[in-house]
Amino acid sequence: MRSSFARQNEIKNRIRESTDIVRLIGENIELKKAGANYLGLCPFHAEKTPSFSVSPAKQFFHCFGCGESGDVFSFMMKFHRLTFPEALKELAQRAGIELPERDLSPAEREQIRRRDRLYAANELAADIFHRTLLEGELGETARAYLRQRDVPEEFWRSYRLGHAPGPDTGGWSFLFDRLRQKGFTAEEIVQCGLAVANDRGGHYDRFRDRVLFPIQDMSGRVVAFGGRILGEGKPKYMNSPQSAIFDKSRLLFGLYPHRDAIRRQRRAVVVEGNFDMLSLAIHGIEYAVAPLGTSLTRPHVRSLRGYCEQVILLFDGDTAGLKAAMRSVPHFLAEQVEARIALLPDGEDPDTLVRRQGAEAVLELLDAASPLPEFLFDALVHKHGLTLDGKNRIIAELHPLLSSASGEQRTLIAAHFAEKLGVSPARITQARTTRSRPAAPPIEEEQSAGLLDLPRRLRQIVDFLILYPEFFPRLWAAGLDELKSYAPLTAFLAILRELERADQLTPENIFSALPDGEERRYAARLFMEAAQEGLESEEGPRKMCEELVCWLIEEKLQRREADLLSQIREAQANGDTKRLMSLLRKKQECARKRKNFCDNLLKNE
Repeated sequence: MRSSFARQNEIKNRIRESTDIVRLIGENIELKKAGANYLGLCPFHAEKTPSFSVSPAKQFFHCFGCGESGDVFSFMMKFHRLTFPEALKELAQRAGIELPERDLSPAEREQIRRRDRLYAANELAADIFHRTLLEGELGETARAYLRQRDVPEEFWRSYRLGHAPGPDTGGWSFLFDRLRQKGFTAEEIVQCGLAVANDRGGHYDRFRDRVLFPIQDMSGRVVAFGGRILGEGKPKYMNSPQSAIFDKSRLLFGLYPHRDAIRRQRRAVVVEGNFDMLSLAIHGIEYAVAPLGTSLTRPHVRSLRGYCEQVILLFDGDTAGLKAAMRSVPHFLAEQVEARIALLPDGEDPDTLVRRQGAEAVLELLDAASPLPEFLFDALVHKHGLTLDGKNRIIAELHPLLSSASGEQRTLIAAHFAEKLGVSPARITQARTTRSRPAAPPIEEEQSAGLLDLPRRLRQIVDFLILYPEFFPRLWAAGLDELKSYAPLTAFLAILRELERADQLTPENIFSALPDGEERRYAARLFMEAAQEGLESEEGPRKMCEELVCWLIEEKLQRREADLLSQIREAQANGDTKRLMSLLRKKQECARKRKNFCDNLLKNE
């Protein structure tokens, strides 16, 4: 009967082999062919030069910049913030593979079940809202509103727009009642943010008398809604609250449906409202996104960096719009994304501008957009002037911009703006130092206590087995199993033994079985270096294996001699002549074998 380890690894391997890692990662960041691998900008740290490598042959990724590495499961977990069971389930669904329930613990199954229920409730709600908009008298007001805003019916369907009736026509619990009829509990509906509990123990719908936009995560699942009220009332716009499946600080409305257009254009436009984004798409500008009721955050910028090289903020020219643009500057600098800003004419927003003057007017604004740091500086000059006091205030307000930049960027920014202000670069950087908090003491890097700390020859064996695990039985028989004084090596060999018993001893499976962290990053570097060196003949690894076998045999004989010598000393101390003579004969025989072994090695060289 197969072990649980073997069953779990079998299903993981089937899913991994059925998943194209280049295609999976390429859905989120732009990858370009580079020899046998693919390169792109790392989604886990800010960089300008691509150092994120994906190996289709080995089915894993590695960033030479920040060290992040992993397989398809690791990427899903790190990029989409999923647990392993959730990543396993998501990839299994993509591959059309049914997951056996027994492979997950009860706690893991319950966690997945709860989240699946939230996804299902949102999906059903989107369907109910959408059908309400398209069919019957309840949706007539919303249909008239959309026509008034020049939204064609084809876009009602492609964006799955919906309608939540008001209390006068649909009652206070229109959606809540329908979800309850389909078996969802009141707690689940509230957890989705679709209903609110009242003081009397009842529930009422959160969204009422609104046109609704379903909000999708980067897997295309509906996780929340944004609603625009029909007629008068506040708030004018409302989004679902945070939930177990919705984080508004990480998701951008429109990024999922517009990701391919953004990748093609190599730029994204950030607008402030859902209708702004929709109106631009209707007029052919299909690379716009909108934050979900929050300022642009660094995770938002990081998400966009995976798809494009330039982001243009298309904001109102009022005070709020300017403040929003300024707050976003540090995020773009920290993520090393080129940012520009295009200010709308007074009284206009993207929706009204594109409907009145067409896409050409918007495109002209985008093409003339100013670099965001330059715009920020000009705004500060306009605000404070270039008097002595004004310059001091400008330098003080440049502090967030400088503190978020990398060392090279900081030097360049300080020199650039110092010239404009007529001061020395040191004046700007010194102001930054005096106004910032004292620097925290440097943290010493922890010394890893794993495979990387092994002696050179043992590291060589580990490296060899990671790349060529097919030689593991040969090395094991030569005495590899006797090297038990090194805990990291013992743990590594235990992994290989388990994989061997399950008939799954491959480089990819070894990589996945290694602990996430330094050891896995080390293995990734090995794979990448091997791939860059190109294919070699089978003779090279075979010769290397025999060299390691010889070393293992010699080591075993040396350990045997050392052990006999220790026993001889003990027998001498105890005056045990009979045992002493037996041990001396064994030591002599061991020395003879070792001499013959070394002589044979010399003859074969």
